[in-house]
Amino acid sequence: MKIVDLTHSVSPNMPVYPGTEPPVFITGCSIDEIGFLEKKITLYSHTGTHIDAPAHLIKGHNTLDLLPINHFYGPALMLDFDMFKPETIGVKELAPYQDKIKDVEFLLLHTGWSQYWGTEKYFSNYNVLSKEAAEWLSKFGLKGFGSDTISADTADTHDYPVHKALLRLNTIIIENLTNLLALPRNIFDFSCFPLNFEDADGSPVRAVAYIK
Repeated sequence: MKIVDLTHSVSPNMPVYPGTEPPVFITGCSIDEIGFLEKKITLYSHTGTHIDAPAHLIKGHNTLDLLPINHFYGPALMLDFDMFKPETIGVKELAPYQDKIKDVEFLLLHTGWSQYWGTEKYFSNYNVLSKEAAEWLSKFGLKGFGSDTISADTADTHDYPVHKALLRLNTIIIENLTNLLALPRNIFDFSCFPLNFEDADGSPVRAVAYIK
């Protein structure tokens, strides 16, 4: 079995969502002074490759710790939209894959945007689902939807229609994925286990694909 890491590294200088503070790493204990190394890490719950919980945008809905652990693991499919020019991916683009989508629990979209990680271009003009496509996708009962972009909605959104269409049915959203081209075009296993925070509106994850 081949294991593929789909996760960006967390560091103090990493890209973060505009307006969010970057992680802070403080060496609290050093081997020279204390005898062991330990760091204090401060970061927001939606830093780097991370999960959005339903409670992130819908008041009273599930936090990550209220979802069963098996919600973060299952069969997945990656669709490649790297050559797709319009920003919005609609129902007509997804419909040809519906027979495959119905057989998986996670759908991951490769837009090619992870190549701009660390640049200003990463934060705008990336591909997202249309509201109609998100609503169409929600009928499949997916555990999760992921992409290689900073957000599932456009940078100028105020109401987050794609997020809400998916999250209202407990389809978690995994953002800032990377290395998606290393995945096969057939079904593989996928996991995105969050940290076990109380009342978790989101969590950084180590997103991983398992290819047999």
